[in-house]
Parts: sequence; structure tokens; C-alpha cells
Amino acid sequence: MEKLNLIAPINTLGYGVVGTNLLKYLSKCIPDNVIDKTGNILQIDIALFPIGNVDIPRSEDIPIIRTAIDTANQFKGFANAPSLKVWHEFALADRIGNGPSFAFPFFEINKFDQKRINHLNSVDSIIVASKWAKDIVQQYIDPSHSVYVVPLGVDLEIFKPTVNPTTTDKCIFFNCGKWEKRKGHDILLEMFKNAFPDETDVELWMMCSNPFLSHKMSQEWERYYQTDPRVRLLDRVKTQSEVAAIMDNTYCGIFPSRAEGWNLELLEMMSLGKHVIATYYSAHTEFCTDSNSILLHIDNMEPAQDDTFFKEPLGEWASLENNTFQEGVLALRAVYEQWKKDPNVINKEGLKTAQQLSWTNTANKLKEVIYGIR
Repeated sequence: MEKLNLIAPINTLGYGVVGTNLLKYLSKCIPDNVIDKTGNILQIDIALFPIGNVDIPRSEDIPIIRTAIDTANQFKGFANAPSLKVWHEFALADRIGNGPSFAFPFFEINKFDQKRINHLNSVDSIIVASKWAKDIVQQYIDPSHSVYVVPLGVDLEIFKPTVNPTTTDKCIFFNCGKWEKRKGHDILLEMFKNAFPDETDVELWMMCSNPFLSHKMSQEWERYYQTDPRVRLLDRVKTQSEVAAIMDNTYCGIFPSRAEGWNLELLEMMSLGKHVIATYYSAHTEFCTDSNSILLHIDNMEPAQDDTFFKEPLGEWASLENNTFQEGVLALRAVYEQWKKDPNVINKEGLKTAQQLSWTNTANKLKEVIYGIR
């Protein structure tokens, strides 16, 4: 049985969702088992080294997480096993044991400072979720380092279309992602109001609480969105099942972000058969196409700065002004007109895309990268 030292957060935030699912699906051999060169099923024994506090929202995940942590505490036979760190590109230098080290970072900027370059060069191989990210990394790292693309996944058992979808008397648009300028939250409300100046049969649901913001800053975002009575602010929920239940009551996801490291929620909406609107820039271009999304095209780039999380400009991200803003207004309107004709139409192409991006496929691709399976 192969061994792996996994360094990752286990919680309900983006990195934590990735860490939890990688642990679960790398530990399993379902259903598309990876076969080694001798024809044997490749099983992996994982030693888990959590980053930060462990938050396990699903009781059924507790045994596998506890087992992996206990394995790390014993650390028997893992000194020369590969290590995989799922974390930011500026904090990758530490590793577990003496085996080959792999880093799996997600980032939103298109340029790196020397600190990021040093951390990326400190590992043996780098894994990223998109070709967009690979192109950026390869500009900065030593050519001797390998860079692999391994797209992230979606839990197809949780995020699946309901047999008899619930229809409402309102067209509900949905955005999920912590309050940030990067997410386009500074322009989304104006985009919505421009698309629907007087309509009363539309709503915008925002599930955007940000644990990294001060209470005052969070209140500022909330007060801004509460100026329109058609906006509904939703609290963060604990489990993926709860997220899916909320998404299932909406019609379209709207994600006018300036940059994304992947955008889990966008893929989850697709997996539920929901329509999606998204900017055509950054990591989610790995799975967003003209056939499964309404794309907002980018005319210009702007400094990646928001005075909160990106206080100093490092690189650029998409500008959402002018034509891009107007495309967003028109896209919202087009979805609304479609809903009025038939609220039961689902995003079939989005469903097809999600089927190809399961966590099983992500885990199997990682096995190929780490253990040299061909």
C-alpha cells in the first residue's frame, strides 16, 4: 500500500473543503480505481497533518479523519513517503519527512513576488487546478520543477439535480463567496439594479459572510446590500448538504469575480443543473465555456488591490467596468426572460461538465501525478 503525508486544512472554507475531499477520495478506491503497473489497485495510507483547527461538519467523515491524524501521530513508515501540501503559494516551504514534496496552491494574482517564487521553488513539484494557473507558475519557477494541472471536483452525490425541481414565483439569483472586492461584490448590486430597476419578481440571494473581516467591515457590506429589499442575506451554513439545499432553491448563479483560484460554488451550481453567469478570466476558465455558462468578457485588466486582502498591488486582475458591466446587466436580463418563459429549464451542459469533474477524478489524477501511474 502506498503512503502519503497530507498537509491541508480540514474545515468548511474553500481550502478546507478541498483538503477534506482529497483526504476522503485519495483514501478510497471508488469507483474508478487507479491501477499500478502490475495491475494492482493502488491504495493509499494517509497521514494527515491538519493546518489550523479541524472542523468536521459531517459525522460520517469523523472516522477517516481521526484515522489519518492517528497515523500521523504514530508516523510509522512515513518518513520517506511523498508529502502533499494544499495551501497558499506563499507558505509552502515546510514539508513532512524526506520523500518528494508536492504543493497544491490556489491563487488569484497573475504575478509573483520573490517570497512566492522562493516558496514555489522550495518543493519538488507543483500542482495547480487550471491551465491559467500553470501558465503563470511556469513564468517564475525553476524550469527543472514539474507543474501539473489537476482540476478540482464536486461531490456528485450531494450536488445533484432534484427529480421534481421546486419552482417559485420569483427568479432567484445566487452568489456565494466571502465578502470581497475580488469577488465583484462592489459592483454586483448595481449590476442587479440596472438589470431590474422595477421588477418585483426577482431576488438576489447573497451567502457571503467572511470570517476574516472585522465586524464593522462585514456590517458595511451588509448595509450596502440591504438598501435593496429584493436582496436576501444568508448566513454561512456548516455542511455541503445545506449549501446544496439553498442552491437548489435558486435559478441562476451570478459570479462577476475579478479573479478566482477555482470557484467551487460555480461548479456546484452547474452540478445542480443551475444556470451560471461568470467572468471569463482566471481559474474557472478551466471548466466554463460558452455552452455551459453565460460569459462576461474582459476588455481590460486593473491592479489587483482592494485595501483589505490585497493591500499592495501585485499583478493584475480583470476589470469589471464598461462593457463587462453592461454584459453582466444583459446576462441577468436574458436569464430572467428565459425564466419567465420556462422556469424548469436546466443547464444540461453544466451537468455534463460537472460529471467530468468529480472528486474521484481529482483523486485519481493526483495518484497518477504523485506515484507515476500511466
